[in-house]
Amino acid sequence: MQPPAKTIELARARGAAITLAGLLLMAAVDPAIAAGCSFAPQGEGRVTEIIDARSFRLADGRDVILAGIEPVASSDSKTNPTAALSAIVAGHDVTLSGNDDMPDRYGRQPAFVFVDSSDTPVQAQLLAQGAALVAASVTDKDCAAALAAAEAAAHDAKRGIWADPTVIKNTESPGDILAGIGRFMLVEGKVLSVRQAGATTYLNFGRNWTRDFAVTIPKRMIPVFEGAGIMLKSLENRRIRVRGWIEARGGPRIEALRVGQIELLGEN
Repeated sequence: MQPPAKTIELARARGAAITLAGLLLMAAVDPAIAAGCSFAPQGEGRVTEIIDARSFRLADGRDVILAGIEPVASSDSKTNPTAALSAIVAGHDVTLSGNDDMPDRYGRQPAFVFVDSSDTPVQAQLLAQGAALVAASVTDKDCAAALAAAEAAAHDAKRGIWADPTVIKNTESPGDILAGIGRFMLVEGKVLSVRQAGATTYLNFGRNWTRDFAVTIPKRMIPVFEGAGIMLKSLENRRIRVRGWIEARGGPRIEALRVGQIELLGEN
């Protein structure tokens, strides 16, 4: 049975609205983002299949994973990260760029992706829609700053996941953080103490290590943080925002292996 003409018209109208919204978001992305993540060419191809919220398959059989971001779904958000990626790249010709085209352990090629010769990477578009978070894995300063700017724009406009006020977890509610084991999260709070135990430095947000949230930093990473101007001891009594994967080691933990995972929020 064919759908009624009115139903078809409504579907077309919704599709046109989604396309227009996407174009407006692309236009709203700061031009600096375009130049920020331009790396060495890694090839091109046509997208034939969306695998998940961060990866897709090309016509030549290559699997590509978007570098520098982590898709995040929110219970209060109407944004579907997989649908957001599909709306941008499905059926389109894309070009790939990056510092390293070595496949990950799943055989996927990490890359920054540009659709139909656009100057704006797909990553920035997803961040601007509030369909992803910056992963803090990008070492190039210009690119990292550009991605952070796109995320901040979505945050300020409360787009996508940012419509949910609980998308940033509070260290005063460790149970909420612990519920996200194995997920990429943003956690915010005041550092109570900074302590070193063996080869690990702990940023403690509470007094009970079996219950409260903490950030762990391996000894080998301390010179990297200090080189970026972050003296770990100086973080005591400072409010910070941390991004990373939630683990359970007593209480909930995030291991900080990159400077970009820690953001200073101001005094007290």
